[in-house]
Amino acid sequence: MKGESLYTVFSKALSNEESAIKYFEKMRWDGKVISPYDPTSKVYKCSNGKYKCKNTGRYFDVKTGTPLANTKLPMTKWLLAMFLFQADKGGISSCQLSRMLEVTQKTAWHMLMKIREFAARINEKDSCLSGEVEIDETFVGGKNKNRHKDKRVERCQGRAYKDKVPVFGILERGGKVIAKVVPNIYGATLLSIVNKYVEKESVVYTDGAGYPGINIDYEQRDVDHSKHFYGTTYATDEGEIIVVSTNGIENVWSHFDRMMLGTYIRVSKKHLQKYIDEFVFRFNTRNFSDSQRFNLLLRNIA
Repeated sequence: MKGESLYTVFSKALSNEESAIKYFEKMRWDGKVISPYDPTSKVYKCSNGKYKCKNTGRYFDVKTGTPLANTKLPMTKWLLAMFLFQADKGGISSCQLSRMLEVTQKTAWHMLMKIREFAARINEKDSCLSGEVEIDETFVGGKNKNRHKDKRVERCQGRAYKDKVPVFGILERGGKVIAKVVPNIYGATLLSIVNKYVEKESVVYTDGAGYPGINIDYEQRDVDHSKHFYGTTYATDEGEIIVVSTNGIENVWSHFDRMMLGTYIRVSKKHLQKYIDEFVFRFNTRNFSDSQRFNLLLRNIA
């Protein structure tokens, strides 16, 4: 599929239901149909896109054994939903998707949440970060000044988050980002996430916030924003260029804010992680073409 144009991929996958099924079959089996019940069994092709496993005598189709197994929606709608989901870096709302697919808003919302689950699985693959990483938190929620007087929260400035949801992010410079909703921003909570996803002895850039114990396994370099110090660049005696800043992860948050404010506007705490997973998937595949990102989604679903 590498090198195919966006139009070619789109027309192959979505021209009709039969084409959509064949495209998904190619993503799943790449030309050789394998029984989900017995991978060693011979497979017979039947009508209506069905296959029969010789060893078990059971029938199946391309969706059997995948998260789409019980869906009643046509594959053309699923593929179009996935295509639109990954194509716009600002995301797509369930209202807009429902109009394009000619389904209810509730159906479109459930489809998008399902696709976000697929994206989350991809995010967790090869999620170990190393080298130089930047860590920082952001807080999701409306600004106090924009609330009605009787809904404003006192003493919620700065790192207070009693009216917001804290999100912790880790960016590998030039690489992937990991972002998680966290219950609090205590050092132990955040350090446990760093320990899970960042290789030992990596260089960790922070904004001056306390991360007790981080110096044990990592080399920590700080930019103390509370003292209006936002970064510096210098060369070591060996000629290595060191850039001390957290501008990379802050740039990630700025893109995330634009997605949330521009498309989704208000997201409940219960579902926030799924929207973050969507953003992380799109950010980590930022150098992919639309067709490559679309095929990546399909392969991982299959």
